[in-house]
Amino acid sequence: MDEKIRAKLEQLRGMLQADGGDMEVVSITDKNVKLRLKGACGGCPHATITIKQGIEKILQTEVDKDITVERVE
Repeated sequence: MDEKIRAKLEQLRGMLQADGGDMEVVSITDKNVKLRLKGACGGCPHATITIKQGIEKILQTEVDKDITVERVE
């Protein structure tokens, strides 16, 4: 599961990088993912939406429906 999540996150990084941001995987424990947003995404007021409605939703749809994503500062 860890490898599938990391592979999908690597694909999604391109979207963030296109907007001047990036993300760092802090940890993956079972189906719980902790990410740190960096660059323009780190201070963006829409960061929570990016995490929950973007990254988490894509991981749930394309990898496993029970994945949760949490933002870490």
